[in-house]
Amino acid sequence: MQAISILPAVVEDRPAGAASLDQVAIASGMALALTIVLAVVVLGHRSGRLKALDRLLTRVDRSPWMGGIAAWASIPLMVAMVSLITALIGMYWDIALHIGVGRDEGPLANPAHYPILFGLFGISAAGVLACALPRQDEVGPSGVRLAPGWRAPAGGLLLTGAGTYALLGFPLDDVWHRIFGQDVTLWGPTHLMLIGGAGLSLVAMAVLLEEGRTAGVRSGRLAGWTSYLLGGFLVGGLLIGTSVFQAEFDFGVPQFRLVLQPLLIAVAAAFSLVVARLWVGRGGALVAVAFYLAVRGGVSILVGPVLGELWAAVPLYVVEALIVELVALRWAHRPLRVGVVSGVLIGTVGFAAEYAWTQAAFRLPWTSDILVEGVLLATLGGTAAGLLAGMMVLGLRRELPTLPRPRLLFAGALLVIAGCVTNGVIATEPTELTATATVTSDEQTADGRQVEAEFRFDREPADGDPAWVTVTAWQGGGGDGLHVQHLEEVSPDVWRTTEPFPADGTWKTMIRLHDGRDLSAMPLYLPEDSALDEPEIPVAEEARAFDEEKLVLQRELDDDVPGWLWLAAGSVVLLCSLLLVLGLGWGVSRYARAPRPGVDADRGAPVGV
Repeated sequence: MQAISILPAVVEDRPAGAASLDQVAIASGMALALTIVLAVVVLGHRSGRLKALDRLLTRVDRSPWMGGIAAWASIPLMVAMVSLITALIGMYWDIALHIGVGRDEGPLANPAHYPILFGLFGISAAGVLACALPRQDEVGPSGVRLAPGWRAPAGGLLLTGAGTYALLGFPLDDVWHRIFGQDVTLWGPTHLMLIGGAGLSLVAMAVLLEEGRTAGVRSGRLAGWTSYLLGGFLVGGLLIGTSVFQAEFDFGVPQFRLVLQPLLIAVAAAFSLVVARLWVGRGGALVAVAFYLAVRGGVSILVGPVLGELWAAVPLYVVEALIVELVALRWAHRPLRVGVVSGVLIGTVGFAAEYAWTQAAFRLPWTSDILVEGVLLATLGGTAAGLLAGMMVLGLRRELPTLPRPRLLFAGALLVIAGCVTNGVIATEPTELTATATVTSDEQTADGRQVEAEFRFDREPADGDPAWVTVTAWQGGGGDGLHVQHLEEVSPDVWRTTEPFPADGTWKTMIRLHDGRDLSAMPLYLPEDSALDEPEIPVAEEARAFDEEKLVLQRELDDDVPGWLWLAAGSVVLLCSLLLVLGLGWGVSRYARAPRPGVDADRGAPVGV
């Protein structure tokens, strides 16, 4: 029996494309003003007219809390870490808003954009400060000559590059929306620029920290426990940064196959935790995970209960950290072996641990559907990431020059990870699959129209245990704007709901099916959207076909754009990303190959202080 809704249909009229030019102008003006202030500070310091930074450097150098790290490195590192956490809060807040509310009315109308913008600018500014603060004789041989009398640390240049790359994602995102429409997904190419630049900035920070330690040793200051903790927290930040790519899985609305989640977890764990243990020291992996859980868990609490938005689950990484610590007990002197063995164990034992955790903590727990492929991808990705981590540690230890063909190993590991990710994002859709809904309950409540239904498929929708068969409703408004429920199997071709689902207002409600490589969706209710010129699709007892999932999830996408244009635009972003990764590799290699004062005389003349 159907109830008749007395509420008027809600028309979605928020802009579906790019931002208005006035908002673009305001945002650009804010960025320009911040850049001018930063330039004034840097030029004032370099010219000697601004003494405040000199006094700050002196105080920090004399502080016992800095653990032997030169102030020109420790100050930018502190700025970068605070900025990174600020951007992280904004990113998870922004993702929660897009899932719970939908697209933006404009960049300045979304409050989450402000911490992202200021946080990413802070990362870039920290890199500029790292380049500007040291005097000519304070930077070691890994520094780069920018001008007569001005040498910048390699880590500072890398940090500037990573932060600037992330910041470029903001204006390019608006260009992307003008061409392709608003892609409400974390994995939009320009969104990946924001995330990738911020996450990989931690590699630059590690190089800067080592340069600051080297300068501290030259001046007679010894590293202490604060240096150990700073290194552990820094790599914990690296674990956070590499884990942001999983955010859609954390919230429960992933737009790619489920096998991608264990792969991303394994890559993040193997890379970050191997670096933590071998670079920071014994217990480093556990310190990194503790920092990760405190910050990442804190962000979930802040965005969820405090700000009233959606809750994001948190991968644990505890078992993975213990694996790395145990492997390193045997082979700490062999970083590559630690990386490879840890990667294999993370892809298998770590997979099992996270499998169990997803059953308790995630909206979409792992199932046997992904078992074989998931373990294979996690093992391959974890091994490659562990190898990259071992190479990074050799670079930070200045032992990389002893490694045969490092560029070949570096390129091979990157290709393995890229191949695994590519496999994870490639999906198909079942051919000519349809389902007919039979409404079993239809009520108008204080929260709107709530419906229960039974769905008869024209054939079995899944072969065995599917990754998921759910009713997913999202963008219903704020912290209550997501509804995910798993359908109950009555028979192989009949499935039913176990609780009511929303079917009015701004909700976008659909059946989502993921089985093997198939990933598709069937709309149950979609609101009228005047900005897109799309009509309402009401709940109806009729046969409807399943379609490519992103066409239902991302209604805002402009599907009239030629495929070559999307390929060209995506290739530009990919090229920029590759340049960032290669730049970080260059920075680690430059530090590793730089002669140490009075030590590496066989590489060239000793470098004086």
